[in-house]
Amino acid sequence: MMGGVLAFMSIFVELYFIMTSIWFHKIYYVFGFLFIVFIILVITCAEVAILVTYFHLCIEDYHWWWRSFFTSGASAFYVMAYSIYFYYTNLHLATFTSAVLYFGWSFVISFLFFILTGTIGFTASYWFVRKIYKSIKID
Repeated sequence: MMGGVLAFMSIFVELYFIMTSIWFHKIYYVFGFLFIVFIILVITCAEVAILVTYFHLCIEDYHWWWRSFFTSGASAFYVMAYSIYFYYTNLHLATFTSAVLYFGWSFVISFLFFILTGTIGFTASYWFVRKIYKSIKID
């Protein structure tokens, strides 16, 4: 769970503006900054997953596959927690149906974010493991 904190902190501010534009029907127009934040997210997820994979390989735990996926994907938990916080602080939905729709879509977005960041972490760790084991010379 701690691996997801760094990835979430890299998108924290931009997440507020995206959720405001979605739920308050405002126009989002800062796509250049969003792209930069996405690149920072990719780099952060990759570095955290590689670091955790390296630590596990150092203690000879070679079951890094799912661990690298879940380490980077843990940031989706924080996105869902932020969605709950955003609901209670900024949104004032009058009906139960609106709340169900909000939390349903928030869960879908969090799940897709989990898949995205987990795939980034796994791919980076896979590349890292292939790179370090390719450099070992066996004579």
